Amino acid sequence: MSKKSSETPSIYCVRYGSNLVGEMAADRERIAEIKEGERIRVDVRTGRVPSRLRFYWAFLREVVKATGAAPHEKALHQIIKLRTGFTDDVIMGGYVIKVPSSVAFDAMDETTFSAFLNEALAFIASEFGVTPEQAGVAA
Repeated sequence: MSKKSSETPSIYCVRYGSNLVGEMAADRERIAEIKEGERIRVDVRTGRVPSRLRFYWAFLREVVKATGAAPHEKALHQIIKLRTGFTDDVIMGGYVIKVPSSVAFDAMDETTFSAFLNEALAFIASEFGVTPEQAGVAA
């Protein structure tokens, strides 16, 4: 089953006092298209920090190289999610099975990702004895 995409892309805003202002020109143009005084719905989510996700994947590649603990970083990523409890429960054959949750931008906000990253780093350090500093990966 494919995931339904939203009808229109998100508009990103920055808060100034009690005002939300479109972050980029395209955002401001889309806001200008809305009739003044029209009621709109806003779902507030803070933006993710892509550089932190890049750091995470770079570190996982280095852990795999240093330890051979997994065939590739994606496999290590799945194990980390299982071992740190970032899972979803599914029922199959009458049994509850834990499957790794997604860390995709649309599935996990920055606060949750930050907690996951801290737990992942602690797990890797305790399980494999590797830290980002030892692996030469800058956060």
